[in-house]
Amino acid sequence: MSGDVSPETRAEIDHAGRAAVRRIDPGPRAMLIAVVVVAAVAALLLPWVAGTPGWEILAGGESGPLPTLFAITLTTFAIVVSAAALLTRLWVLAWLAAFGCGVSSVNGMWAIWSQQTGTGNGPGFGLVLGVVAVVVLTFVWAGTALRRD
Repeated sequence: MSGDVSPETRAEIDHAGRAAVRRIDPGPRAMLIAVVVVAAVAALLLPWVAGTPGWEILAGGESGPLPTLFAITLTTFAIVVSAAALLTRLWVLAWLAAFGCGVSSVNGMWAIWSQQTGTGNGPGFGLVLGVVAVVVLTFVWAGTALRRD
């Protein structure tokens, strides 16, 4: 049977197979990922530290190093990499989103802790929403990347 296929056709089939291996199909999880990415964007608009919204902290506002680090990792992995992975459906980006959101989850917990133990008023709603969003994205992306078809 393999003698019936020309070398050009065989090369095209092999190329299509390699391209399919690099792709993911999030299925119904794609909608959940999209909703949680929108929640992460909304978290940047809400108050984080002493009434300062997350986008101002991202832009270099006075908040301390941990909320700033979380704002950077939230924006990078939960928003940018997640959106890129969802649009391109590349397996490597799904793994990067899962790993980056996991790191960002830890950063977010530290940011909340820093606001609870300091002299401030505690974490704002946006900071808590951002941490919840990034934790959800960690598990959804990890499950999607492990379920590569």
